[in-house]
Amino acid sequence: MNEDLAREYCPGEIIPCPCFEEGQEFLVDGLEKPADFCEWAWNDILRFVTALSTGGNFSQDIFQGWMKDDNVMIASCTDGLRPVVFKIERIK
Repeated sequence: MNEDLAREYCPGEIIPCPCFEEGQEFLVDGLEKPADFCEWAWNDILRFVTALSTGGNFSQDIFQGWMKDDNVMIASCTDGLRPVVFKIERIK
């Protein structure tokens, strides 16, 4: 969480994102949003899910140096006060 920004700009207490729990996992078959997955977060990571599910990666070509593993991308939602970081992994 970005507590300094929250104190400066938010009228009340800011808590960690209530949509997810640390260590929580979701399996995706295709590009369908998992049930109970935050709509905003899904929109933020969908481009990475799409790339990995269609054979792309973030470790070669124009993405050289982004990730070490062809099957993984680390991404986050755009909530600047309480961002959630996701490990998106292609499972073969």
